[in-house]
Amino acid sequence: MCQVGEDYGEPVPEDTPPPPPRPGREQKYVKWCVKCKKGVPVLVIRAGDAFCRDCFKAYYVHKFRAVLGKNRLIFPGEKVLLAWSGGPSSSSMLRQVLEGLSRESAKQLRFVPGVVYVDEGAACGRSLEDRAETLAEVRSILHSTSLPWHDVALEEKVFGLPQSVLRHFSQEPASGDGAYKEAVDGFIRQQQGLGTEGARDSPSPALSGEQPSWPSPHNSQSPARPPLAGETEALCRLFNSVQTLTTKEELLQTLRTHLILHVARTHGYSKVMMGDSCTRLAIKLLTNLALGRGAFLAWDTGFADERHGDVVVVRPMREHTLKEVAFYNRLFAIPTVFTPAIHTKAPEKASIHRLMEAFVLRLQAQFPSTVSTVYRTSEKLVKAPRAGQAASPSRPCCLLCLCTLDIDSAGLHPGLGVGTWALVMLWSGGSMDPGHILVSGGPCTWGWKADGLGSWSSSPVVPRPFLPSPFHVPVQSLLADSATAFGAQTATALSLRQAQAKEPTVPCCSPGLCGDQGCCRGVRPSEREELRARVIEELCYSCRVNMKDLPSVDPLPPYILTEAQLRSRRAQATQEIREFLIEDSEDEVETGQS
Repeated sequence: MCQVGEDYGEPVPEDTPPPPPRPGREQKYVKWCVKCKKGVPVLVIRAGDAFCRDCFKAYYVHKFRAVLGKNRLIFPGEKVLLAWSGGPSSSSMLRQVLEGLSRESAKQLRFVPGVVYVDEGAACGRSLEDRAETLAEVRSILHSTSLPWHDVALEEKVFGLPQSVLRHFSQEPASGDGAYKEAVDGFIRQQQGLGTEGARDSPSPALSGEQPSWPSPHNSQSPARPPLAGETEALCRLFNSVQTLTTKEELLQTLRTHLILHVARTHGYSKVMMGDSCTRLAIKLLTNLALGRGAFLAWDTGFADERHGDVVVVRPMREHTLKEVAFYNRLFAIPTVFTPAIHTKAPEKASIHRLMEAFVLRLQAQFPSTVSTVYRTSEKLVKAPRAGQAASPSRPCCLLCLCTLDIDSAGLHPGLGVGTWALVMLWSGGSMDPGHILVSGGPCTWGWKADGLGSWSSSPVVPRPFLPSPFHVPVQSLLADSATAFGAQTATALSLRQAQAKEPTVPCCSPGLCGDQGCCRGVRPSEREELRARVIEELCYSCRVNMKDLPSVDPLPPYILTEAQLRSRRAQATQEIREFLIEDSEDEVETGQS
């Protein structure tokens, strides 16, 4: 430690030669590969871990195959969709799959792969010429793989997706060592029963040039039509209406996931492989914590994401760091395609994603164990339903991220949250102005809660400490800085606007794109507010926070708005017939589950 008045001696002249190395210092520099002890090292992964070319490739491939073998989620003969963006990690993942399908592979991969590429140029503000040039490069790489591939433009498909994309389809999980071994034995018997040479050898479409022996999936190798001008304009209008870069990145990721999920379901893929690396998942873990997605970290960063039910998202590259991926692509000439992202050239503090990325990478440069520490922490996260809620297909899910809703509203005003004790009721007359609520003082055992959109009824609440005499609190000040409160503000404003006179209609936000669904054609401002309230009701905490940066929900794709209206009407109908329904007791539910 530095001391006050400490004598540091005279300054050292510039021409002074450097001091000789300390004894044993030269022993830290490895002259041979740490694996085979014979090859000349070509790279250093960590301090003291120097690998030659062949040993590094074996080390890299082993990590990829070990992740798949340890989890045993991908069964032989299963159709797997590779989400390829052209970046380093997804390109490396594609090469690992191609090499695993070759005859020279020690343990051949037995699933049926396909590739999907999503063109996000319109959301990133790229010109049509740049997008066409990138798409030509992408198609040349996909043609060389000889795998079934699908290239889709984001604006071409996302405004025509069905509402079923936002729904959970239950599927009986086939897990366990016994089920996996049975699937392997059945696949081997099926291959032996074919009796052909192509059936006995697992083919490698990319390396041997032969066609697969199994029925190949639908090939979408014909050039897709260019997106219409109206579709591109609608997507640009959506992203231009978002006020912050953080929400733009979250919205782009949401729409991309919906589109990939639709492609997988349309072509019969039951698994989707993502190219998220260890470094990227560590950054994503901290970013999602800052965005209020702590309840979903196990799904967002784990190996398997089963939130969709019938389609499972897997991340086989989660053991590889960005440094290893970069070295592998450089040494073995893996082709990649550079496409500017929505945050390209953005300053460090432009969004939470950029800020967290710069923080983690800078910390990793100083402390090499940063990424591994954060990543190992994410491995300890456990997927479990919330207290009092069972994991079932009928559970309410977020309209955007498709995760289980994490908003508590039972027994309390939606904007007050858990643990707030007060008697709250909406004041519809008297001396109070609209938009205020009345908070009464003194101990009480009765309160008011919201049963639905703008509907209030009495219900018992927990006794709370004494409060002063009744006082007026503006809704905006009481419910500020809360995503749950944001939904309550919208519902309160909606109930007030519904009592006003009818307003004139306004034209549709996206003429020619609504189609039969009619998301907002000829609606009044009060109906727009009602639609916004219905959308917010179906969002989780993090998505409600992001919705603050979207002034209007009109630019959203029609399938999202229509699904929000359908869920709202269904919930209202369920509420009306609730007293006539016969519910199972807890003992019967436990017996049925067992």
